[in-house]
Amino acid sequence: MLKPDPFLLSLVCTVILASIVPCHGAAVPLFQDLAIAVIALMFFMQGARLSRDAVLGGIVNWRLHLAILLCTFALFPVLGLGLHALFPNLLEPSVWLGILFLCCLPSTVQSSIAFTSIARGNVPAAVCSATTSNIVGIFITPILTGLVLARHGASAGHGGVLAIMTQLLLPFILGQVLQPWLGAWAHRNKKLLSMSDRGSILIVVYTAFSEAVVQGLWHTLPLSQIGLVLVVDSVLLALVLLATTLGSRVLGFSKDDEIAIVFCGSKKTLASGVPMANVLFAPSTVGLVVLPLMIYHQIQLFVCAILARRYAAAQDAARSRTEGATPSLTSR
Repeated sequence: MLKPDPFLLSLVCTVILASIVPCHGAAVPLFQDLAIAVIALMFFMQGARLSRDAVLGGIVNWRLHLAILLCTFALFPVLGLGLHALFPNLLEPSVWLGILFLCCLPSTVQSSIAFTSIARGNVPAAVCSATTSNIVGIFITPILTGLVLARHGASAGHGGVLAIMTQLLLPFILGQVLQPWLGAWAHRNKKLLSMSDRGSILIVVYTAFSEAVVQGLWHTLPLSQIGLVLVVDSVLLALVLLATTLGSRVLGFSKDDEIAIVFCGSKKTLASGVPMANVLFAPSTVGLVVLPLMIYHQIQLFVCAILARRYAAAQDAARSRTEGATPSLTSR
């Protein structure tokens, strides 16, 4: 039985809290400054604990990494724009904005690696690809978001590349510079830092949804829209899973590599997505923009948990057959 993700439950509770007791008045700039500070701290610590060996060790499998990057930063935006072109009036404009922003985000790190490991896939390649996706995403996501939203007839708001550079990239680089001194401490305190990361995201979500609630979010967004977001997110994930599975087989990747492509290529990061949205978009729109991402995050965890178990069973069965056939071949 699949248990609900505790972090998702925390996010839901944060949204409920922001809906009942939103910050307003003098508290607004305080929470906005706090959100910027915790985001910078989060990216600094990501840089401090990122192993350079993990990145350099997997670079040799360039075909696999290129396939995952193309899924993350090309296939997703094409599918998002395609769905919008087919059903332009299905969702509110601000919600479509969130769908398209989701399509521009990098892959996750932890869950991509975890699911690849559970499915008996190429874990070193998953580590390298997921890490590379997040680093590259700091540069590509704001540019890609601007291009995609311009085609959609919108703009990315107040932040842009300069805000990404100062609030996300510079802290990350500083963390990498200090990694030789902080890396060991960061690895020893993974659980503490994970709680810190999640707490940072909850602060950003509370700030964003407070602004959205004050602007009349729940009066302008009917419940049916949330159901439609669930449908669109599910269709998007299904299309990407189908494309990554069939594409990896057509291109002749091994089963281990296929697993890495499927799980790294289909993920979208909530941990980096929420801070990026907070930087790229105006405060009044951030709440709606991250809503599709929050829903997609839970769908991808649920679906990929089932898929990983099926891959693992198939991999174990295939290896058992191979081990069983080996003695009979040698006995001849």
